[in-house]
Order: sequence, then C-alpha cells, then structure tokens
Amino acid sequence: MKKIVCFILFFSCFVGFSQEDAWVYFNAKNNSQTYYDNPLEMLSQKALDRRTKQDIVLDFKDIPIDKSFISQVKAVSGITVLAHSKWLNALHIRGTQATINSLKSFSFVDKIDFANKSLNTTGRKTTEDKIKVVTKALETKVDLTYGSSANQIQMLRGDVLHQQNYTGSGKIIAVMDAGFPGVNTTPPFQRLRDNNQILGGYDFVNRNANFYIGNSHGAMVLSCMGGYKSNALVGTAPDASYYLFITEDASSENPVEESYWVEAAEKADSLGVDVINTSLGYFEFDNTTYNHTYTEMDGKTAFMTRGAEIAFSRGMIVVAAAGNEGATVNPHIAVPADGISVLTVGAVNATKTVTSFSSIGSSFDGRVKPDVMAQGAAVVLSDPSGNIVTANGTSFSSPITAGMVACLWQAFPNKTNREIKDLIIKSADRYSIPNNQYGYGIPDFSLALSNGLGVNDFSKNDVFVYPNLTSDYVTFSISTTFRKGIIRFYALNGQKVLEKSITDEFLLVSLRNLQSSVYIYRMVCNGIVITGKIIKQ
Repeated sequence: MKKIVCFILFFSCFVGFSQEDAWVYFNAKNNSQTYYDNPLEMLSQKALDRRTKQDIVLDFKDIPIDKSFISQVKAVSGITVLAHSKWLNALHIRGTQATINSLKSFSFVDKIDFANKSLNTTGRKTTEDKIKVVTKALETKVDLTYGSSANQIQMLRGDVLHQQNYTGSGKIIAVMDAGFPGVNTTPPFQRLRDNNQILGGYDFVNRNANFYIGNSHGAMVLSCMGGYKSNALVGTAPDASYYLFITEDASSENPVEESYWVEAAEKADSLGVDVINTSLGYFEFDNTTYNHTYTEMDGKTAFMTRGAEIAFSRGMIVVAAAGNEGATVNPHIAVPADGISVLTVGAVNATKTVTSFSSIGSSFDGRVKPDVMAQGAAVVLSDPSGNIVTANGTSFSSPITAGMVACLWQAFPNKTNREIKDLIIKSADRYSIPNNQYGYGIPDFSLALSNGLGVNDFSKNDVFVYPNLTSDYVTFSISTTFRKGIIRFYALNGQKVLEKSITDEFLLVSLRNLQSSVYIYRMVCNGIVITGKIIKQ
C-alpha cells in the first residue's frame, strides 16, 4: 500500500533466479570510543544541541556501521548492498537465498532477516513467488492572507499561533517523499527559495544530490507546509526550514524503500532536524511474499517503524499519514503509522467529518490510532506547475499537522519532543473519548499553546469567567470580596491589549476589537492576583 496522489500502473519482472531481499544484522561496532570522543564525526552541532536540550545522550545506535563489515559483505559474489542503517546496525541486501544465508559464516553477523518471512522460519520457500501489478498511489506579527487555504489552518486553530509569530521559524522539517519537481522553479515555493529555507536534500533511490526530480507528490506535500501564494495558499509552517529527501521509488513497491527511509531519518538526525513528515506507508509489495500483515502493525516489527521509534528516541517528532485504505478490505493503518511514538494523522473533510478513505486503527496491539485528524479532503495545495489546486489524501493531512507541530515547538523551544506531542494530543477534541476512526480527534493548537504556558483555568476564589471561548463578549462574575480592582488582558507576547476597572458584581468585557488569539487575563483585587486564559475566535 502506498499513499501518493497520482495513480501509475507499472509492470515488474525479476531478472535472474530467486533474488531475495533481506537485512543482515551485525553484532558489533569497532572504534566506538573514538566516535564518543569525537561526536562531530557523526552528528552536526545542531543535532548535538537538540539532544542536549532534551537530555539525550549518545549511545551505540549513533555509532556508524563498521566499514570493514560492509566491505566484506560487498565482496561476496552475488550480493548487492542496497541500503544501510547505523541505528539498526544492518544492511539491506539482495541475492539468492543460499548466498544470503552464507553470510552467517561471518563472525560479525548476528542474524539474517528475509523480507519473505517464510524463509526465516522454514529455511525454504513454502509459497510460490507471485508478481502482481500494483497501483502506485502515494496517498496521498504576521499577516498571512490564507485565501482558499484558510479552513485547513483554522480547523487546527493554527492561525492563532501564526498571529503570535509562531510560523515555524528556527525549526527544521525533513520531508521524506517521492520527488520534488518544480520546488526549485515555481512561484508557490519562491518565498522558501528567496529566504534560503530549503537547506538541502538527497535522492536515496538514485543515490545522487538532485532531489528536484521524481514524482510530484513530494512537492505537493511540501506546499502544505512551506508553500506561499498570497490570497491563495499559505502553508502551516511558512517560515520553517526544510530538507527534502527522496526515499520512495514511484516505479515499484519493495521493502528497500523502508530501508531508504531509515537511512534518510538517520541523515535528518545528523543534520539537526526537529520534525519528520512522511506521507508514505507500506503494507503490500510487488512480490506478495514480502507483504506485511495486520499482526505486524504492532509498533515494533517492521524495519521502517523500528527506525521511526529510534528517530523519536533521538529527539525528533515523526508525523505520518494514517493511509488511504479505510474503504478497502484492509482498512487499517500501515507502516510506519503503527509506531508507538509516531504522530499518526487521519483525514477529515472541511466540516470535520472523517473521510471514507482515511485508514483506521487500532494498532494490532490495541493502541489508539490514528492519533489525531486534520483536513485531508479538498486540501488546497500547489501542483508541480505551480497551480493552486485541491487534492485528497492523508498524505496532506499529515504535513498540515507537521507544520503546526513545528510552530508549536517554536513557541516552546526548551520542551522535549514527548512534551510537545503530549500537548497536541491532549488538545484534541475527542481526547476523553478516542475511537478507531478519529483517534483523539482534531487538535486545537491554540489550546496546546495555552496549556503549554501552564495557565490555570478561570474558576478560583469566587471569580467565574464565561465563556472562555468567545467571539465577542466575556463576563466576569465577581464576589463582593473582589468588588474593586483591575482586570488587564495580555497577548501571549506579553503586550497589554485591554484594561478594565472592576466596579460591580458582573463585568461585561467586549473583545470585539481584538484579533482571534489566546489572551491571558490578570485580575488584581485587594492584593490578590488571579490569572486565566480567554480564547477569542
């Protein structure tokens, strides 16, 4: 299963005899202490700074794979090395079953894990290889004039963060996808180019530095976060910086793409990336013996999911599309959306109703999935020619959310990835009653922002404020103890925006002239100070 917007039919045939994909795991890493003593040999200073903020220490997973192990495996006739992972201390290889099994003779080899799982248990094939035709569908103070993209931002109350200048500045997002044609030329990405917000990228499929090629899905995904065209399209993180990584081969469906993704995640870690968006998912492959099963959607089995969990342990937040299989015979989430720490995003329409295509939970081990929802139907974005169009898919609800994650994290740069994720989930509208279709529901990033500030709610010492969510007036009901005093309203940046004197039992305050945002009120009466929050719609 893949989540891309365009559907491309392709035919595949295997050349040669019984070529298999497998992972070979190693049992050691030499010269670890050298890397511990010289961490800049494996991670950038920005990556080290991110870890320091979150109290994450270097460990065995950070050490590169021993080069001598790689060279010895490559030297075996009939073995092709396709990808590698230092986190999992493994190589993704291809060869015949017998040749791959011969690697067990190396003392440094821990185990062999075939993509065809029957080869791991019986030692021989129990089913005939079946090659099928696959439909490739990658399922797919600030004044920002949102235009048609307003709803997908306002649904998450992202406009409130934008009004406080939380637009992703200083945060780095890695986009793992199928290609980024047009990002280097078309108008919706000009703002990113002019401000040097595209920091670089790599094509892991073709092993070259030209990432402005490939399937247009990645460009469409990026536009949901970083795109900008006044009065037409504004991404959710227009001031974030981006790395663009091609990990998806749109011409085939093979487990090696999971390995490419893990490689890219390791690179993102080393570069100091904060958020990873992946609008990709894997369940079925061209060779059906490689297919995942629902029982494997347990957060700890699939190679890519294990990589996503390690990415989280390094201090990043992985945001993933739930999938577009909700109306199929296999309606559940795919890899890596099953990850325990992955923020999995399903799709709703403009009226907040779950779409029929949005993949459902739970994970096989019973955890709530998806985690949250965002608009994934009629999403406003840029096509590869720079036209502002609409498209459907959890591929787009994921980056809409990922951009807001960056904005929220900008507001709380000293919070850990776990704390940021927790704020988001607890702000969702179904947090107390999650289910398999909506997860915890649609997050309210303005509520996450105010909760992160640690502001207490309004009821205290016989003072009641209602409603705390308003588009016009707010009423203060005040006991005789507090009959004389001052109420001041502050923006989240600390600026005083309104002041009223307390003179009666009821005080009606108009917020009509204030912008939609979260405001902090501070009451000072008889030497007692009471604070709380008001959300102006």
